[in-house]
Amino acid sequence: MDLDEVASVGGFFALRTGEPGEGHMPLARLYAGDTAPLTARVDTVAARLGTPERRVAASVAHLGFAARLWSVALGCAALHGELPDLDPTRLHWDPRLSAPDDLCLTATRTVPAAAATVREVVQYGHLVPLADALTGDTRISRQLLWGNAGSALAGAVRELRAWAGRGGRTDVAERASALAAGLFAHPDLSGTVEGPAMRRRTCCLYYRCPGGGLCGDCVFDRPPQHGSMR
Repeated sequence: MDLDEVASVGGFFALRTGEPGEGHMPLARLYAGDTAPLTARVDTVAARLGTPERRVAASVAHLGFAARLWSVALGCAALHGELPDLDPTRLHWDPRLSAPDDLCLTATRTVPAAAATVREVVQYGHLVPLADALTGDTRISRQLLWGNAGSALAGAVRELRAWAGRGGRTDVAERASALAAGLFAHPDLSGTVEGPAMRRRTCCLYYRCPGGGLCGDCVFDRPPQHGSMR
């Protein structure tokens, strides 16, 4: 599995391996209840966005994290027919850093690429316990978080299709689309995006930030009044 080739799709597809840096922590520790680094990450995002609403910062932080996980797994699966086992005990995270330096995998055991395997590695292995940690830290709905997960998955598929189109790799585009179809069949992700453009059906709340607008796949056509809770 050529991680450098996968990284060439985009920064979110890159994965460091080897010895983690001083600020990295195994994600298993966060999922087990040591959520102080997650709280710090949400605080950092809130400061960068200039938003006083903690749930907005939590949503944006979650969306970025979900995009990292889907991109790494789906990119490897679509390009090479296998993906790294992103076991939370071996996948380390530094909340102070952005992609590609935020994640580091200490061992690169691989598993076969199939929708069920990607779901086990990313959805069950990370997104479910991450949602538990976030909802325990911040008042944010799980429906919004699954909407973020669906949007992040759709974004990874779009990036892979674009990369495949530039390089004439129709096989990669076809595998990415087939894997995504299997993943979106799960009840938690089903209906989170719709149509050929994979437009999301919920909002990540970015529009509520000072100067914030709508994301490219937003459910809204124009920013709603701030009273909206969707």
